[in-house]
Amino acid sequence: MIPLNWYLGLSAIVFSIGLYGFMSQKSGIRMLMCVELMLNSANINLVAFSSYNDDMTGQVFALFSIAIAAAEAAVGFAILMSIYRMRDMIDVDKLNILRW
Repeated sequence: MIPLNWYLGLSAIVFSIGLYGFMSQKSGIRMLMCVELMLNSANINLVAFSSYNDDMTGQVFALFSIAIAAAEAAVGFAILMSIYRMRDMIDVDKLNILRW
């Protein structure tokens, strides 16, 4: 059986990659992908601790988290596509459409 520390290390690496990508990217699509990476690292933690404690609660929470992440991605993608249709770009540094 793989030790719990390896899962936690993998989760930390995936979360770090997602956080770095979110902070450094300017494209909205890439930012959504990086948020998905961070959510998946949390799911890795939930499933790892669930398996370690022989309890199904973490796996159920991971399933709900995956469903919420899919809905978040769909809504975010729809918002970005409507912004792209209006402005012909998705560069979030240049967008001020959501400001007053």
